[in-house]
Amino acid sequence: MQTRTSTRTTTGLLFILLASLLSIPPAEAAPLVAPSTVWGYTYAAEASAQVLSVPATQSANLERRSKFVVNYKNFPDWAKNQVQAAVDLWAANFDSKVEINVDATWSRSSTTDILGSARPDRYYAKFAGAPDSSLWYASALANAIAGKDLDLDNPEIIIQINSEAEWDLDGLGKPTRYEYDLKSVMFHELAHGLGFLSTSSYIFDRTKGQYVGILEQPTPFDAFLQTQDGNRLADLPSPSFELGQALKDKLVWSGAEGIAANNGTKPLMYTPSNYDAGSSVSHLDENTFANSGTNAVMTPNLEAGEVFNEPGPILLAMMKDLRNKPAPGLAAGVPSEVLNAQALIADASAIITFSPPLNSRTTQVSEYIIKNVNTGKEKSVADSPAIITGLKNGTSYTFEIVASNAKGASPTVVTKTVTPRAAWTSQVIDAAADARSITSTTLNGQPVFAYVDSKSSILKLATWNGKAWKKTTVDSDISGQVSLCVSGKNLKQTLHVFYADKTDNDLRHATINGPTIAREIVDGNAAKVQSYEEIVRVPTASNVSVSNACAITSEGIQVFYRDETQGVLLGAYKNFGGDWNYELVDGDRKTDFRTTGDVAFHMKALVDGNKTYVIYDSVLTINQNRDATSGEIRLATRTTFDPGAWLYRTLESPTMDAAILGYDVEIAKSAKGIMASWFSATMLSMPDPTLLRTLNLSTAAAVVTTSTSNYGTPNELLSSDSQTLLFNCLGRLCAIDYAKFSKGQSAIALASSWQSTEPIASAWIVLKKIRYAVAGINGKVVLLKAA
Repeated sequence: MQTRTSTRTTTGLLFILLASLLSIPPAEAAPLVAPSTVWGYTYAAEASAQVLSVPATQSANLERRSKFVVNYKNFPDWAKNQVQAAVDLWAANFDSKVEINVDATWSRSSTTDILGSARPDRYYAKFAGAPDSSLWYASALANAIAGKDLDLDNPEIIIQINSEAEWDLDGLGKPTRYEYDLKSVMFHELAHGLGFLSTSSYIFDRTKGQYVGILEQPTPFDAFLQTQDGNRLADLPSPSFELGQALKDKLVWSGAEGIAANNGTKPLMYTPSNYDAGSSVSHLDENTFANSGTNAVMTPNLEAGEVFNEPGPILLAMMKDLRNKPAPGLAAGVPSEVLNAQALIADASAIITFSPPLNSRTTQVSEYIIKNVNTGKEKSVADSPAIITGLKNGTSYTFEIVASNAKGASPTVVTKTVTPRAAWTSQVIDAAADARSITSTTLNGQPVFAYVDSKSSILKLATWNGKAWKKTTVDSDISGQVSLCVSGKNLKQTLHVFYADKTDNDLRHATINGPTIAREIVDGNAAKVQSYEEIVRVPTASNVSVSNACAITSEGIQVFYRDETQGVLLGAYKNFGGDWNYELVDGDRKTDFRTTGDVAFHMKALVDGNKTYVIYDSVLTINQNRDATSGEIRLATRTTFDPGAWLYRTLESPTMDAAILGYDVEIAKSAKGIMASWFSATMLSMPDPTLLRTLNLSTAAAVVTTSTSNYGTPNELLSSDSQTLLFNCLGRLCAIDYAKFSKGQSAIALASSWQSTEPIASAWIVLKKIRYAVAGINGKVVLLKAA
């Protein structure tokens, strides 16, 4: 794919001193995320005539190939030791540069014969390096393949252990014929969490009056499963009677590594004629492998007295297969037309997005052919999105899309007309930092901005000295959001930087006065967590690293931050030169117009005169994957530092058309008033937002919604100055002009045309009376000149 370099015509010292030009990489969309709902079980079985106990043959000093971190919930100490033994086994046999976090709960199981159950936290598709973009990979496996954590906020594996089972309590690995070995169960369940698990299910369809199989998000595990007639399980229509029958018939593993480990024979899977949820399909066959030594570790049942001290060769081989692309299935017919085809605006190009045909699984689509109707040129792609380059800005184009396989091509789908537009011009300021978080202000008449490099965890400050950008390291071991505030007047100002400690999850404060940097911890380092129910507030030991926003008035300094441990909004304030005082702003109760929602995942603050505004989101309900299913946007204001002076307002509550409100928030003072902005998602679109929402807080006007359909799905992160709001649109930056927006005119412009898998953070500066945005794009800090 061609790349294009953006050049400058701006003259003068400013751009001579800036760094080299930014090249545009190939388009790369953000990975898709899906919930995980199917569990894999270990069932308790009675001891057989000859109880299997497999001795360890490997050295006790195994080389660690990955790191597992277990979050224990209610586990007794003896059980933790057994879990750690299983974790150590997997750490020596599963390759990953990314830390694998496990949430393990010790509690009563739904039925007494279930010893343990596990599932991935979620599944990912279309991430960088995915062997097959049509399949869904378990969290830990996806991270291992991608080489990075695709979700920093959630664990990779969820495990539940039955606290009432007859466990071998001495932990010596020698259970009696009436006891069960916890280490063996935990090792088995970790395999399910790592991806040894089918996402298929078998249910009764009332509309059809029969049982059907469902497999909406096929995984590589499903794609390596093969029916007796040679079809992949992942290719069978869903829901269907045919798929339901396959779940109860003979299924074998078709991966080359697994076959080799089973002496050249396709390993037989466990598919009893009576479908058994949690066991069927997701295990090796009980009858075939029950007495096969270590290969019995992934059969569905664990006998009393049975012990496994190492993984079997078939399990390890099958786990290797999961990292490879499965062989294509058998095509059945010609593909139907692609769905949801769109042509989106880009710079001298168009981004074509579409969904696969309804029968894409059974017809085994081999390619999608996109034709430029204007020129007749065609381009073959394997998936959506695709970028079509070589177009002229200002010229309208239409595209045709067909899906093709070995048997033919689908009907043609024609997109709506799209007109490419030029993006803002750009240059690199820092090529060695990704600026995952970035914010800006003006200090002593000159622009400054602070940014965090996620790779080194270093917080840097860039200051314009009149000739060049001077970069200073403020602190290290930093993550998350940064906020800046300025105190003082004229050219005797002091900069205040608030940020989070990556290791200890504390809130830090750096005061910068000329070359002097003074640092302190504001909160998070106390001896214990202070309950949200306590009225008199003191420092807490809570995790306060998620979000923060500062505000300075004539009274002094304020900073607001989320207590992640309890889901409330905290605040700290002090007079200039005084000590910190602490308060709880919201999230603790429903009286006094407050809320008990889980608040302030995102927040921003603004001071107008002596009035402080704090805007933040509030999650009201979540699903089993801890994803928000409803939420609202709130505003707290006050004119003094009195904790009892807060006034609260719900800017928007959830509706059927806007169930989730948030994703990010922004507030800025414009010529039209104080503007608040956020995103919304419907019940059908969640977890993806669909609309950008803006409210003028200075008027009685209603919330105004903006569709970004010509630019792609909107997403975090928001930033604004007095004139323009920046937001992410399909991994790029788009901009809304407040003045045009208030007049109902077409207000969206393309700020950057590079697609990124990570949300792009941005901020605003004014340099020599010219407005610029600074952003973290493709691992670099970039200066964008606003059009």
